[in-house]
Amino acid sequence: MLTNSDLQAIGLTLQVAALTTVILLLVGTPLAWWLARTRSWLKKPLGALVSLPLVLPPSVLGFYLLVAMGPHGTVGQWTQALGLGLLPFTFAGLVVASSFYSLPFMVQPIQNAFEAMGTRPLEVAASLRASPLDAFFSVVVPLCKPGFFTGVVMCFAHTVGEFGVVLMVGGNIPGVTRVVSVQIYDHVEVMEYSDAHRLAAVMLGFSFAVLLALHMYNGARHKGGSS
Repeated sequence: MLTNSDLQAIGLTLQVAALTTVILLLVGTPLAWWLARTRSWLKKPLGALVSLPLVLPPSVLGFYLLVAMGPHGTVGQWTQALGLGLLPFTFAGLVVASSFYSLPFMVQPIQNAFEAMGTRPLEVAASLRASPLDAFFSVVVPLCKPGFFTGVVMCFAHTVGEFGVVLMVGGNIPGVTRVVSVQIYDHVEVMEYSDAHRLAAVMLGFSFAVLLALHMYNGARHKGGSS
């Protein structure tokens, strides 16, 4: 049976993942649109920057975020000047760190969907005198729904499983920054293996369910498209 501390960590993790997913959907969509449509020389450098968390060790990203958001960092000085205090070891800091770390999991699927759509649907919409904003929401979003679905699911699941970045930036404060991955680490550190097994099993089941749902959705979409 899960302990109260485990349930608290699960609740906090779901809050961080949900908020991070919403933020990245709002920020990542226009970024993915720009990357899919632009011919600027900045496309490749910015695309590489977005993909950086895929190959960068989480501890490295967490370290630089910690420095940037610390009392002597640029972001830290800015947040202090605004009266917001410092972000490290706070819930808000967790969300910021998670947003950076999960960015490619939201942007890349949506960008791929935008690129696969091509320009023809937008040309047709323009010929019908649809405004760019109207064309985006009435044409682009429905056509690229699979990309949005994949981005949202993968971003949420990836955020739930984060460890290195959240530990570096958020620390291990019960009820504030102690997420599920850190809670499992705590159980193992004090050799509470039965508690670690139970919580790890929940994470394993969640991860499997997410991937199964994604595969079933893609399978049903391909089957429906070929019929």
